[in-house]
Amino acid sequence: MARRNRHGLPKHVSPAPDRHGKTRLRFRKGLFSTYLKAPIDTDEFWEEYRAALAGVREAASRIGAGRHKPGSLAALVLAFYRAPEFLGLSEATRATYRGILDRFARGHGDKPVRGLERQHIKAIIGRMADRPHAANNLLRLLRLLLDFAVDDEQIRANPARGVKGFKVKSEGFATWSEADIAAYEAKHPIGTKPRLAMALLLYTGQRRGDVVRMGWQHVTGDRITLRQNKTGEALSLKMHPALVEAIAHTAKSNLTFIVTEYGAPFSAAGFGNWFREQCDDAGLPGRSAHGLRKAAARRLADAGNSTKRIQAVTGHRTLKEVERYTRAADQVSLADAAIDTMPDRSDREQNFPNLDERLDKSGAKGLK
Repeated sequence: MARRNRHGLPKHVSPAPDRHGKTRLRFRKGLFSTYLKAPIDTDEFWEEYRAALAGVREAASRIGAGRHKPGSLAALVLAFYRAPEFLGLSEATRATYRGILDRFARGHGDKPVRGLERQHIKAIIGRMADRPHAANNLLRLLRLLLDFAVDDEQIRANPARGVKGFKVKSEGFATWSEADIAAYEAKHPIGTKPRLAMALLLYTGQRRGDVVRMGWQHVTGDRITLRQNKTGEALSLKMHPALVEAIAHTAKSNLTFIVTEYGAPFSAAGFGNWFREQCDDAGLPGRSAHGLRKAAARRLADAGNSTKRIQAVTGHRTLKEVERYTRAADQVSLADAAIDTMPDRSDREQNFPNLDERLDKSGAKGLK
């Protein structure tokens, strides 16, 4: 459970009477303050609470903004953080973008936006050849950032447009095989937190950022409901018997199924690191939480489900994204079906009598 203060409320939240004498919940940390309108401990309340924490970070980023020279790349990044193009993104996406752009600003923030040219972009990306994925991610965000600079009339054209990134041949996170799943289950039996974590990932097919927010409040009958943090997609999923068995051993006193050693909900990153440790303990280095999401899609594809059905479970926005996950399973099933159509030797002899004798006479023995 999230750490509580002396009022029995989450950290930084306290009861505060308004001018009408009605007691409201107020979030206050430092100079940042806001009221939380949703009832305590509901999904909506925790969404508002996380947004308030994000607001603290936004306020902190504005402190000292005046120290950055107008027209510098650092000032541009800060302005971008306050723009609708950035604020309209999901909380998870904003956090990812900030991490990348903050690192960029620390290295190049003192440089003028107007002096940035295509050759500079190519040089910055080129120096990251040993980290091609990170280079491509930075290039993608520089295109967005400098598009914003064009709209803000700080520059006439975006110098990052047309710059090519690195070609990277990678399937991303490794998909768990059935042997991997069996090895993990053998190490972490039913009733343990690691096994519960795996069941939530595998039998809902969701991202780690959504799994860490799941709790008993999301369960109604044999269904579990959620709204995906990354896409905002609302999902209602029938619970697999293996998931029902796993969560049956979970206490109902916590806000989330999975909690840290201190009884607080995990962050997505913290959960990912912890889960990798559980994989290592099971002798599965290189396996991850996201690999189980891919395994869930693979299992559904192996069972003959259409990409549309799989999309209804995973919540992917496009079928193309689902097809990337299920391509290997499709190849196996399609190849098996194709091989089954090939005639065997008895079919050949029935349809082409004396074929071997005719091939011998023609000298085409190699065609047998």
